[in-house]
Amino acid sequence: MSHTAHIPSHRKPRRSASKLALRAGVAGGVLSTIAVAGAAGPANAEPVTETIEMPTLNADLSADLSSAVAASAEATQQIALDQELQAQEDAAAAKAAKEAKKAKAEAERKAEAAEAERKAEAKAQAEAAERASRSAERTTLSASADSSSSSDEDGGGSSYDAGQATGSAAAIVAFARAQVGDAYVMGSTGPNSWDCSGLVQAAYRQAGIELPRVSGDQSSRGTSVSLDNLQPGDILYWGSRSNSYHVAIYVGGGMFVGAQNPGTGVVERSLDYDPPSGAVRVL
Repeated sequence: MSHTAHIPSHRKPRRSASKLALRAGVAGGVLSTIAVAGAAGPANAEPVTETIEMPTLNADLSADLSSAVAASAEATQQIALDQELQAQEDAAAAKAAKEAKKAKAEAERKAEAAEAERKAEAKAQAEAAERASRSAERTTLSASADSSSSSDEDGGGSSYDAGQATGSAAAIVAFARAQVGDAYVMGSTGPNSWDCSGLVQAAYRQAGIELPRVSGDQSSRGTSVSLDNLQPGDILYWGSRSNSYHVAIYVGGGMFVGAQNPGTGVVERSLDYDPPSGAVRVL
């Protein structure tokens, strides 16, 4: 066993470096003050013997530090809350702007659609008025032709001229002439556009006669007639009778009405314009 094992230590406990530095600073400041005061006094002044008690700063310093830390944390939290609030406001503003832009585009689209519909309706009304006017004019011309035809019959006029169709033939011819000026559209059956067989089928329907839809079948109906012996209402065809590719209606006076092609639409032309291959009589 060591000889010094039971010898108690007389060393004082070490103080922390921070406490020593603080006390040394305070003590130094006080001593400096005393020294300056002593130097400023008279030379024969008595030495200061009053004992100055050093204040204890540890508790106050700790409290101040805690307050500062708490204030800093509160300020940091407030900044974070302000930033979050600003972000929410920015997001709400961006969403509102996007919705307003979308609503504006939708309103413009609806306005354009309404304007297009209005123009289309106005155009349709104008076309209907034009067709009605054209039909009325043709009806007047037809009535004048009928009157002239009656005079010819009384005076021995020529047979089967343009205004001499009667009965079912008159209904067919009048309908066909009323469509002159309409458009030609392949596969169309009216009322504002036609193909050749669609027009013939619709015209014969005015006389209560239902014809097949296509030109080949239409030219196969009835009986064949010579082109020198045509009567109003006869069906003219181009190609062979059993396999014709085009049909039209003879309206008298060496004229026919037919839906020719997209370039001309429904027209009334002389037989010399496009001589047909043959004709059939269904009436």
